Amino acid sequence: MPADTLARPAASPPGAAAGHRLPSWFSTAALLLPTYGWLLIAIFLPLCTMLAFSFMNATPMGRAPVVFTLKHYKAFVTQPYLVGIAWDSLVIGFWTTFLCAVLGFFAALALARATAGRARETLLILILLPFWTNGLVRVFSWTMVLREGGFLDVLLHSVWPGAGSIGFLYTRPAIVLGLVHGYLPYMILTCYIALVTIDDAIIEAAQSLGARWWTILTRVLLPMALPGLTTGAILTFVPVIGSFMEPRILGGRVGVTMGTVIEDQFTQAFNWPLGAALSFTMLAVILAIFATFSGVLRRSTGGMA
Repeated sequence: MPADTLARPAASPPGAAAGHRLPSWFSTAALLLPTYGWLLIAIFLPLCTMLAFSFMNATPMGRAPVVFTLKHYKAFVTQPYLVGIAWDSLVIGFWTTFLCAVLGFFAALALARATAGRARETLLILILLPFWTNGLVRVFSWTMVLREGGFLDVLLHSVWPGAGSIGFLYTRPAIVLGLVHGYLPYMILTCYIALVTIDDAIIEAAQSLGARWWTILTRVLLPMALPGLTTGAILTFVPVIGSFMEPRILGGRVGVTMGTVIEDQFTQAFNWPLGAALSFTMLAVILAIFATFSGVLRRSTGGMA
């Protein structure tokens, strides 16, 4: 018998090593456990607590006996002025999302197609600047620009000394402008991720077939960037509906939105159940809106296919 045959270790029986191997589902669960544990502690538990508060007549921290009731969810019926405030909040959210979509798409298109190298890195840094600045400082800076006698008026009077004031602080356009400044990076980044994955050969093929730039934009780039636009719209519309800092500072008396009303219930009136009920009611409205538009998007995508 050859010596190399004697030195060769005996083969392990089938399944011996597999008996000590952890199941694949166990490894996946171990990797996901920290993430889902954090989501449970930081998001789901606070949401469940606020949901329970919304059905109480008073917070359990007080001395009043706690009784479960649905009266706070009837606020839009018993207090009709809340319907107008909710509608104003939705209008502000729609305008902010629309402007962010238009500006963000073309900024992302320029970033993905017209720049490269160091220029692209510089533009990305400029886009991310709002994330690196304090939100309160950013909003108060707009008051210095938009107020009467502010930067806009100084700039106009340097060119046209006899012109009147063009300051529009404490108006709804001022609120929308502040919100667009804060949430535009979300739209740019999501659209950029969608546009940068489009192969240049597709655009070159459309150009070689005689397609004009408008046709390429509407029939090629826009449909292929639709997932990024949809994601950016969700990331913009949802927090804008509940924003309270920009409406309160830039809107003044006209800056009464659902965000400011809910904030007042928690900080001024100390009526946490009503604030929680208003929050979940607006959340239901937002989910209904996105459910409607998701069906429209699916039908339009199917039509294009």
